[in-house]
Amino acid sequence: MRSVAGMGFSAMEVQFVRQARMDATKALEAGQAAQELGVVLSAHAPYYINFFSANRETREKSMDWVLKSARLCHLLGAWVVVVHAASYSGGSPKECTAAVKEAMARCIQLMQEESIGDVKLGLETMGKKGSWGTLQEIAEVMDEVEGVVPVLDFAHIHARNGGGLRSGHDFEEVLDDLTSFYRGKLHCHFSCIEFTGQGERRHLPLSAMQPDYRPLVKLLRQRGTEATLISETPPPEDGAKQMLRLLRAKL
Repeated sequence: MRSVAGMGFSAMEVQFVRQARMDATKALEAGQAAQELGVVLSAHAPYYINFFSANRETREKSMDWVLKSARLCHLLGAWVVVVHAASYSGGSPKECTAAVKEAMARCIQLMQEESIGDVKLGLETMGKKGSWGTLQEIAEVMDEVEGVVPVLDFAHIHARNGGGLRSGHDFEEVLDDLTSFYRGKLHCHFSCIEFTGQGERRHLPLSAMQPDYRPLVKLLRQRGTEATLISETPPPEDGAKQMLRLLRAKL
């Protein structure tokens, strides 16, 4: 945690992407250190969650993975756990959205019963066209389930729309769409990305300029948006340093 703060960063996302496991005492200690150092924590739940899987066991395990991640977030003092909620799995987007709504409502209910409802469930915008997670789909879930927040992954949005974030106007449209249903604290992922006709292929360093984040930085400043930006570039700390320089530069 001290190394994160020492590099000038004020946020970190804890990666539970392979398994949601951490010693409870260490989680409490890490959370206390983060609070003392002014580092805002979030976490990312396992990648293999799929609430629309044809396999009932996978759906049940997905619930368990979210809850395990949320429990650790509570100990860490992390305000949001980021979730890749589902794949269409041969079904329709409408059916998939209905399954995600049901799953999120159940997760929130169980979290409240365990007194860990201080943790928000963050639904991430997804980059592959076969994955559930457009901004509009997330809005539909949030309309019915309290305790869910959006997570904007700008690289994913760029890839899913065939390189759609080319200008400040493009970024502005995304933020305008978001503010039509959400005006709270914003949690975001950024990187550059390689994509095909099916969307996301792989993450790239910021030097790839796909997309160019300078218009976004300028827009966030103009709007006075409260946003946390988490680097997903390879390696993530390099992208975070570059973004920090952009945020401090005069654009």
